[in-house]
Amino acid sequence: MHNNEQDRISPISRRSFIATAVAGLTIASVAASPLKHLQGGPIKIKAIAFDAFPIFDPRPVFGLVNQLFPEKGIELAETWRTRQFEYTWLRTAGGIFKDFGAVTEDALVFAANKTGVNLTTAYRRQLMDQYLALDVWPDVLPALETLKRSGIRLAFLSNMTGEMLKSCSRHAKVDSYFEHLISTERAKTYKPSPVAYQLGVDVLQLKKEEILFAAFAGWDASGAKWFGYPTFWVNRQGAPGEELNTSPDGTGKGMTELINFIR
Repeated sequence: MHNNEQDRISPISRRSFIATAVAGLTIASVAASPLKHLQGGPIKIKAIAFDAFPIFDPRPVFGLVNQLFPEKGIELAETWRTRQFEYTWLRTAGGIFKDFGAVTEDALVFAANKTGVNLTTAYRRQLMDQYLALDVWPDVLPALETLKRSGIRLAFLSNMTGEMLKSCSRHAKVDSYFEHLISTERAKTYKPSPVAYQLGVDVLQLKKEEILFAAFAGWDASGAKWFGYPTFWVNRQGAPGEELNTSPDGTGKGMTELINFIR
């Protein structure tokens, strides 16, 4: 769950994302068409490496926070979300690794202490368990079906642990679409470290130019571009672009735009 303060999901957001008719897209055009890289000539995309959150919808986690702590839910959720990613970046910079589940729980404890809520053992477990049972966004299943038929290989490349990716994939019934569930825990670091992005190249055994990285957060899109991946930002929150001297090759609000981009 790859984000800075601009990329936080508002726990009170009720924005609906309408399922789109991507299943009707022409399969052959998706598979055969080259992609124009911003810094070079035409290239052929052979695989897509997804961050977890263009696929999985994390909003129920923050809805549960509001349900359990109605008076301080917004403050708790925002503090938790911010600290979660700050801890991954701090641990990456310091070279002291803890897996994403542990980091997420540490951030939750910090947020509870800061906001003064009574985080019981039962509440703590309930919130952490929600990260193991995320559903997909409404536009995901038809898009995955289209991509699968096209012959493009699909993988996750996420800061989430392997256990989280496997559990959510099975819960949401999308595990059959993904060839690899690549967690950055394999490298004992987090994105945007180049070592983390290199996992996609190593596991898929493709050139980085042949792997489209699909980011959820603006900072992750920037990190993937720094590494050298052609990059599409699935900007579901409508966040402004980062000021990091790079831009994704494409951007859109959902999976329809992603498929149109690679057609």
